[in-house]
Amino acid sequence: MSIINEIQKALFAKQDLKFKAFHSKLIPTTDAKSIIGVRTPDLRAIAKEFANHPDVEKFLTTLPHKYYDENQIHAFILSLIKDYDDCVSHIDVFLPYVDNWATCDQMRPKVFAKAANRKRLLKDVERWMKAPVTDVYTVRFGIETLMSFFLDDDFDPKFLKWVAKIRSEEYYLNMMVAWFFATALAKQYEATLPFIENHALDTWTHNKTIQKAIESYRITDEQKAYLKTLKL
Repeated sequence: MSIINEIQKALFAKQDLKFKAFHSKLIPTTDAKSIIGVRTPDLRAIAKEFANHPDVEKFLTTLPHKYYDENQIHAFILSLIKDYDDCVSHIDVFLPYVDNWATCDQMRPKVFAKAANRKRLLKDVERWMKAPVTDVYTVRFGIETLMSFFLDDDFDPKFLKWVAKIRSEEYYLNMMVAWFFATALAKQYEATLPFIENHALDTWTHNKTIQKAIESYRITDEQKAYLKTLKL
């Protein structure tokens, strides 16, 4: 039995039809027929089981996958790769096949968290973010990675300019921009606030940023009250 068949067998063994019905509504960009319906803890367990399989490269290079759940397994396996260059190389191959926010956002490689890799990661983040906005999930992945790893000790105000320049009609890209700026307000309020005050974002994204910031427990009541006055 090929590794692809093995993984599919493992997935169907954990199928939850009620979860499939629920989850399908959350990822409307994905064909519901491609969704097996496996919960995230089970997906992670299956990914961990197959990450060191001798034929794992066969699975990672046989694209596109038939099932959404296989994409999830793929993302979780990539997140376990310990060598930075190997991880990024596989990500670059996979990103053109990512077609939904869940697969994009749950691909969080552990190797990215290592301080020794930050300079290289920042260059790759900038490269992903400079992809055509039609490559929605490549750009989204770049923004999400910047948000996850560069809004704390490694923060630089120029990162805000990078994201503010992105213009798109794509809902899932604009939503990520809003999420980024709402998180930036929570972590780097003084540096981020002028981007809201000066309307550096398009109107929809501007208002969505404020909405998400107001919902955050990391934003003070005083800050929330002021942000409400900045809605367009």
